[in-house]
Amino acid sequence: MKPLDPKLLRFAAPARRYVALTAALGALTAALIVVQALVLAHVVAPVVGHQAGLAESRRLLGWLAVIFAARIVLTWAQERFGQRAGVDLVADLRSQVVARSVALGPRWLAEGRGPEVVTLATRGLDDLQPYVTRYLPQLLLAATVTPASLLVVLRLDWLAALIITVTLPLVPLFMILVGRLTQGRTERRLAVMGRLGSQVLDLLAGIPTLRALHREHGPERRVRELGEAYRRSTMGTLRVAFLSGFVLELLTTLSVAMVAVAVGLRLVSGDLDLTTGLAVLILAPEVYQPIRQIGTHFHASADGIAAANSAFEVLDVPLPSVPRTPAPVMTGGSVRVTGLSVAAPGRRVTAPSDLSVDLRSGEVTALVGPNGSGKTTAVMALLGLVTPDAGSIELIAAPAAGVERHPLPTAIPLHAVDPATWWSQVTWLPQRPWLAPGTIASNVGLEPGELISPGIVRAAQLTGLDDVVASQPQGWHTAVGQGGVGLSVGQRQRVALTRALVAPGALVVLD
Repeated sequence: MKPLDPKLLRFAAPARRYVALTAALGALTAALIVVQALVLAHVVAPVVGHQAGLAESRRLLGWLAVIFAARIVLTWAQERFGQRAGVDLVADLRSQVVARSVALGPRWLAEGRGPEVVTLATRGLDDLQPYVTRYLPQLLLAATVTPASLLVVLRLDWLAALIITVTLPLVPLFMILVGRLTQGRTERRLAVMGRLGSQVLDLLAGIPTLRALHREHGPERRVRELGEAYRRSTMGTLRVAFLSGFVLELLTTLSVAMVAVAVGLRLVSGDLDLTTGLAVLILAPEVYQPIRQIGTHFHASADGIAAANSAFEVLDVPLPSVPRTPAPVMTGGSVRVTGLSVAAPGRRVTAPSDLSVDLRSGEVTALVGPNGSGKTTAVMALLGLVTPDAGSIELIAAPAAGVERHPLPTAIPLHAVDPATWWSQVTWLPQRPWLAPGTIASNVGLEPGELISPGIVRAAQLTGLDDVVASQPQGWHTAVGQGGVGLSVGQRQRVALTRALVAPGALVVLD
């Protein structure tokens, strides 16, 4: 990612507002730094030269106190708005990454991108906050304070300005060299973090099976190896950060020292007055300070920059540019599948292959076949989550009441339908149903305090959930953890199936 990537401004509205605010605060800070240096020089020089006492400089001391107070207020405002903008930016990018991943569908996630998206949506993008709160303000200060201070130094003493102009480019040069080394390390660290997160998630999901097979201790070594690799990559990044910080501090200190030596020699020879010399000495560190801080905070935000690049890669994946129309009301309608074929990832086959079926209202259609024949993929295509490689899926609405049935009702291609309006009419029960944290009652659609209706009781009898509820001490109010923790796999399926029967849509899909 560039120091200020235009993609960040394009994808995240909080970043645009924050950059504008930070630029304004940076301009005010630059003006205050220049005025502070000049006022301080005019206060100190007469006292050192025994030309006046502090009593004669009382008015300037008052202005100096005002300038200090103003800089404190600007720093407070920068910190306050920086923290808020960082939180808003991370939340905005996270929601966009999740929304784009959902829009691209499960097939895209299954192509090895799932762990990356999980890492970005959880821990990865949090590392972007130091970039916003620390690195970006210093970047804008370097664009305002450094030029303003250098112009004032040039007006006061051309020789000091020449020394600064010659030595100043060395700082970004060393930053670029160190940044190239750091970039590779941070990218490797993010990749290791993604692999570690994926392995841990798989391990947590498979703990019941591993315990049943008495193999729960087997994956410990692999997780330990990944954790050790993550530790080594993190320590390597920190090592480079400390060394590069030392290099930048040494370089800027020597550069300021060269300016101080030149000013001191000219003061001794009488070629420079004390007020001008003090102003130059006060402004010289301010010229280097923003650029030096960029190098310091760059390493703190390097992980966030790498995560932002990964987020931009997800957001840059194009979506099908097809005009979307609301899905017709399918109650009493039908779905026509014609010649549906989907290429299986990693195999030179199509599954399903040339599938044709009519799903009519009031009918139960069973799709059977051996493992790998594409039954679940056909369901995904029917839900609009997978794009067919051949064939079509069309929605055919029932004619309105009182309207003569047309012999050829209008068919709307599924790919041209707004997914939200289609999903609102579909009840889908996947192979691994998801249960939200709460109770059994809340997971079948009941609100807190709502009584168990006869319809829910009947649905529970059909699915066998009534036996599960009877076996629990708290019955319908039995607590359920995230994903159904607290219930067995079969019990989770019974809860999900009951939920599907309680509030069925126009199309009920049971995988």
